[in-house]
Amino acid sequence: MEKRKSYTLGQIVSHIGGELAGDAKIRIHQVAALESAAAGQISFLAQARYVEQLKTTAASAVIVGVALRDATALPRIICVNPYAYYAAVVGLLNPPHSEPPGIHTSAVVDKGARIPKTAHVGPCAVIEKGVSIGARSIIGAGCFVGRNSRIGADTRLYPNATVYHDCRIGERCIIHAGAVIGSDGFGNAKDGTVWKKIPQIGGVTIGDDVEIGANTTIDRGALDDTTIANGAKLDNQIQVAHNVSIGENTAIAACTGIAGSAKIGNNCALGGASMIYGHITIGDNINVSAGTLIMKSLDEPGVYTGVYPFTSHQRWLKNASQLRQLDELARRVRALEKHSGKTGEEQS
Repeated sequence: MEKRKSYTLGQIVSHIGGELAGDAKIRIHQVAALESAAAGQISFLAQARYVEQLKTTAASAVIVGVALRDATALPRIICVNPYAYYAAVVGLLNPPHSEPPGIHTSAVVDKGARIPKTAHVGPCAVIEKGVSIGARSIIGAGCFVGRNSRIGADTRLYPNATVYHDCRIGERCIIHAGAVIGSDGFGNAKDGTVWKKIPQIGGVTIGDDVEIGANTTIDRGALDDTTIANGAKLDNQIQVAHNVSIGENTAIAACTGIAGSAKIGNNCALGGASMIYGHITIGDNINVSAGTLIMKSLDEPGVYTGVYPFTSHQRWLKNASQLRQLDELARRVRALEKHSGKTGEEQS
């Protein structure tokens, strides 16, 4: 078993920053939650409501915010954003597993593909003609990269990821297992009683530092490319339809569906199972709550929620029945107002 690398608190602060209070020589080998941490581990407190756990934690050190710098006598790293600092410490203590440079003997690589000596191509991967792979990139076992696609430096495709033809993936991206980049968009034209397929001749362009979750599908454009800008993070099992545009540093949670030609701005967050209608625009700095259906364009930054609260099934049926009658109720109210000669506002 590979020995885990450890760092002293002083070394951690030297790498990441922050203010250290306590013994700088304490050695840390892993991160853990406050309630389960043991000696040699560092924990973090991101929310003040968990401050009582500082009294019982067995962690050797903790990460706290500026307001809680005196909440414990444990050795601690004080920073502005404990959760982000925790993420950086996890990355420091748990670097991704590296793969040796070279092409596995079972891989099928077209002689016209350009693969640098520093890249890794795993077992049974297929690299087609005209493909360009960036330096130090990792193409996992069973991956497929279609003709004329380009993958930037330091990008990783986990096993069985698929990149169709004429796609562009930037540098330092992570494409998880089972993701499909560049499949055909759902383009069909009705001809009498049958549907005729419209060839999808665009591609997919993905910027730098993008992460695509497992089994997420990103359709190629019908004419122009589907685009995902720098720093975007997509969770597992998301559907991104043809000609969608996703802005920089936007995060999208699992099971979200984005219909064709929707445009999503920068620094947005879409909650799990949210649904975005086609051909609409969502501006910058907009958050959509989980399970919310957005059917029209949004320009004003903020949080948008449209989730019907859950309840017992019988009560839900009654509420749903009443909701179906709202239109008739509104019609009757207007009739009463007309009959009385007063509007609802005048009566109040």
